[in-house]
Amino acid sequence: MNHQNELVIEAGRTERHYWRDLWRYRELFFFLAWRDVLVRYKQTTFGLVWALGRPLMTMLVFTLVFSKLANLPSDGVPYPLLIFAALLPWQFFAGSFSGAGDSLISNAGMISKVYFPRLVIPASAVIVSFVDFLLSVIVLAGLMAWYGFAPNLRILALPLFIFLAFAAAMGAGLWIAALNVKYRDFRIVVPFVVQVGLYISPVGFSSAIVPEQWRLLYSLNPMVGVIDGFRWAILGGDTQLYWPGFMLSLSLIVLILVTGIVYFRKTEKTFADVI
Repeated sequence: MNHQNELVIEAGRTERHYWRDLWRYRELFFFLAWRDVLVRYKQTTFGLVWALGRPLMTMLVFTLVFSKLANLPSDGVPYPLLIFAALLPWQFFAGSFSGAGDSLISNAGMISKVYFPRLVIPASAVIVSFVDFLLSVIVLAGLMAWYGFAPNLRILALPLFIFLAFAAAMGAGLWIAALNVKYRDFRIVVPFVVQVGLYISPVGFSSAIVPEQWRLLYSLNPMVGVIDGFRWAILGGDTQLYWPGFMLSLSLIVLILVTGIVYFRKTEKTFADVI
């Protein structure tokens, strides 16, 4: 009899074979992600319209406020493109953060009955937000065609910044997912963090307007480096990357990801008991 695909539960296995089990449960990961994508888009026109229209509406409002009323500079590119290039990583991060925060609670029945690496659940929530990200990329391509704006060779660095956005989203998502199980009040905190984060991140404006003596401090917000990186890669031109701040943001993203994984692994053994 072939036992190759059987999962043996034994004392200490979850510690010794966790990452191997994570790979073995990859089909569950894809199932959860695909299920949530279908729930959002299947047989619903509004879901798709909202995914495409939300960044466009945000872009229009921010263009009116920051460009027309505040008359802020645009680094030599059309202001709508400046904003939309920043909305790509920001909405990916915000969607991942919110989705991961609720993911464990939403799948409480599964967690309390079946063994599998719990990290699969918040990770699948990040993938769902990445689908929205890809749709927004299509909208950005249409905007760039509308303005006759073509990227330069910097666009080749874009996968690096997408990876950084993934790391930031995953790290923050693991933290909030684990905290939300133990302290349910964090469900109230998540919308507040997302709303405030939108305005303290350089989404509606270029971070170049921040005074030089404050730019490094401003980069303590990890999304500053990610957003600046997206703009630098996509828009090219006069867009510059503040390297000291970017390296600080990069270091913080690594810290958030590593500590998020460690904290999640430390607390996940109690999820089934408290959820």
